[in-house]
Amino acid sequence: PCRSFHGNNRLLTSQIISYYESINQCKKELPEHFNFASDVLDEWARLEKDGRKPANPAFWWVNDEGEEVKWSFEELGSLSRKAANVLSEACGLQAGDRVIAVLPRVPEWWLLNVACMRAGIVFIPGTSQLTAKDISYRLQASKAKCIITNDTLAPAVEPVLPGSQFLKSKLLVGKGSRDGWLNLKEL
Repeated sequence: PCRSFHGNNRLLTSQIISYYESINQCKKELPEHFNFASDVLDEWARLEKDGRKPANPAFWWVNDEGEEVKWSFEELGSLSRKAANVLSEACGLQAGDRVIAVLPRVPEWWLLNVACMRAGIVFIPGTSQLTAKDISYRLQASKAKCIITNDTLAPAVEPVLPGSQFLKSKLLVGKGSRDGWLNLKEL
């Protein structure tokens, strides 16, 4: 059944099923390469800009103190392109490289996730509850070339980094700075 969410009708289950059936019957062409960031998010931004889709937030985050971050599809697209450039240029990453993010679920967590999709970089999420042993294992097993954390968690992350032979760059999310770390907001 079709349900209304903020006044907008969503696809009926039968519409979704018929779409997948048409793909299975080779009536729809599958793209050779699919990228959620450029093929979906950027398309929704274009449809909103052209007035063919009602404006809705692409991202809406609220913390315990009531602070909000709300990004439109166009803003999320622009910010994720900038973050993808930081990962590619400043951090020296290429498609297929791996990134470990040890972050709480702050807006930058989702932004970097989309940026990685856009650049073809593998995003490996980690929680702020990981121990030094957990982080070390993940760095070695994944052969991650970059680690991303915030200024609060960096002191817990730093002691295990010298043992990681694949790590090329360290990216800090937040207002602070640390020796040897790049800062996402500054870049």
